[in-house]
Amino acid sequence: MPAAGHAPPVRDPHPRFQITRAGTAAAGTLPPAIPRGTSGARSGRSGKRKPVTRPNGELYWPRKLAGGTDIEVLRRLRAAQMPVLLYGPPGTGKTAMVEASFPDLLTIAGTGDTVVEDFVGNYVPLPDGGYEYVYGPLVVAMREGRPLLVDDATLIPPRVLSVLYPAMDGRRKIHLTAYRNEPVEAIDGFYVIAGHNPGVHGAVLTEALASRFGVHIEVTTDWDLARRLRVDTRAVAAAIDLNKELVAGTVTWAPQLRELLGFARLHKTLSLATAVSNLAGRAPDHDREAVIKALATHFGTTVTALSLGPQH
Repeated sequence: MPAAGHAPPVRDPHPRFQITRAGTAAAGTLPPAIPRGTSGARSGRSGKRKPVTRPNGELYWPRKLAGGTDIEVLRRLRAAQMPVLLYGPPGTGKTAMVEASFPDLLTIAGTGDTVVEDFVGNYVPLPDGGYEYVYGPLVVAMREGRPLLVDDATLIPPRVLSVLYPAMDGRRKIHLTAYRNEPVEAIDGFYVIAGHNPGVHGAVLTEALASRFGVHIEVTTDWDLARRLRVDTRAVAAAIDLNKELVAGTVTWAPQLRELLGFARLHKTLSLATAVSNLAGRAPDHDREAVIKALATHFGTTVTALSLGPQH
């Protein structure tokens, strides 16, 4: 199917079912389910919190939440079957938190073009001219008892998201109306987490969706972590100021952890001046003046967006 272009796999690093109308990635390519309760965020006898290695090899540093760590809390909520909605600006670490919490995670990357078939599966053509029904990530997660992250859930049309509701409530069962009305029942371990980016164009958190998630957790950038990862403290300070403006409504964009880590990598690869100019250039046009002002204030120099100069 990937060769035919009907189910292009996206690994980031988890198997992701790219939202297209052509179908979903074949379930047979997914790694085996991993039992709950594996690899905690604490180091054993000392109880000292240590980073958790994500499948892509990057480290995730657990954060405090509800008297424990975010990873511990998410795992306890999974055991209690309490769906979680994570909300906050893009780039604050929502996806990384879930990936670190659940090694057996499946992910749907939502868009405005998502259709029901992207959740439950669809018929895909075979080389011999026939068709085969390929189960979607929702069906795989339900039958294998795995967590399902619906990333950017609020970009998905509400009528499409409604396919999740019978799987999440007391019924824990859906029917594949396009495939012989086949019933699908969730086994122990199945769990749904959703990501929401408030303020992003097209993201609508309906009452029907919000009510399905009993726990809502705001995820903001961990500034201490940014400093620990050796992001220039002046860049962190500028980002903090811009996030205050974001809360106040005077800007619509501010750098988050993702942008700051990119800043640090560019600083190391090219130069500090280049990293500063690039961060200025990443701001939307209508917020760029405010971003440049914050960067200039903290770095004490003139700042312009990264651009080409004359011929060398």
